[in-house]
Amino acid sequence: MKENETVIAVRREFFTEVERAFVRQGELVASVFRYDTGVEAVRISNARGHIIVLPFQGQQVWDARFDERTLTMKSFFSKPISTRQFTETYGAFIIHCGVTAMGNPSREDTHPLHGELPNAPYQSAFLALGTDEKGPFIAIEGEYRHTIAFECDYSAHPRVTLRPGEAVLSLSMKVRNLRKVPMELMYLAHLNFRPVDNGRLVYSAPCTPATVRVRTVIPSGIHPEAGYEEFLRELAANPSLHNVLKPGLAFDPEAVLYLSYRAGGDGWARTLMVHPDGYASYVGHKPHQLSHGVRWISRMPDQDAIGIILPATAEPDGYLAEKVKGNVKVLPAGESVQYEMETGLLAPGQSKTMEKEIEKILSTR
Repeated sequence: MKENETVIAVRREFFTEVERAFVRQGELVASVFRYDTGVEAVRISNARGHIIVLPFQGQQVWDARFDERTLTMKSFFSKPISTRQFTETYGAFIIHCGVTAMGNPSREDTHPLHGELPNAPYQSAFLALGTDEKGPFIAIEGEYRHTIAFECDYSAHPRVTLRPGEAVLSLSMKVRNLRKVPMELMYLAHLNFRPVDNGRLVYSAPCTPATVRVRTVIPSGIHPEAGYEEFLRELAANPSLHNVLKPGLAFDPEAVLYLSYRAGGDGWARTLMVHPDGYASYVGHKPHQLSHGVRWISRMPDQDAIGIILPATAEPDGYLAEKVKGNVKVLPAGESVQYEMETGLLAPGQSKTMEKEIEKILSTR
């Protein structure tokens, strides 16, 4: 919680299948409802659109729509399902992944896909409203405590903020180690946009085979069509092939790339998917907090998604592989770490300005 804001606890008994306004601040409105699947949801709206957050299920941002366009990936699921299983309700705009493990587990790993956070049952949720140096806002946050005797005890505290007239969200995740011994930590923000045909990917990482690396190892459980492995090898040799999302590119079932980002003088790295009409899907992150940039693209008839960048502490190859690489972080006893990001939609003028900023970042080294 911050100073100069009003915090309101959100309780499960507030939710019914009839949506109703819960709090207002100017054009900002937070309303509450329950899907017929039993999953509680909070819609936070402004004049340009809205987000839908699942306060007690992973604090996922299930959907995001601004300026009459859907930002969220196309998926198998029209509504969230009450489950802990990652693939049984997959399709949210923002999914927090980690913390004791993250990524695709190998046959030797024992952790679930992307760890325990994606659909974690949050014990508490809050709405915060107020005014700060940037103006009015409504935020939703919560706390999930994960305790396993003899193994771990930590709290996860995400927060997402929307402001009047804006289509970019401020996003953070704070993790605190509640034990008196150090704990290992992995985190990834799974930000899932809907691809735009012929959209251009513009980002503050040099596009070379050394700095945009393609994962050519196919995880177990994925059974691609003929020609898929050849496409990955071609992409690895020339990663610029994916910088324009041509409909014919074979991102079926998926392609995963690892990017080495540069940050500007303010510490932020920037990523755009520029739409043909000048709008842009956008992610900003801080590489000194989240040092690994993961790009995920999956274009199939019933699932169409692009993580233009998934900011992370490690690559998503599972705990054991990342441990060998030296990518598993350690959080000292009693200490906390916070990750900050921003994501959403830029209007054409904002998109042009951000593209110039990315060009500036790439030209300074």
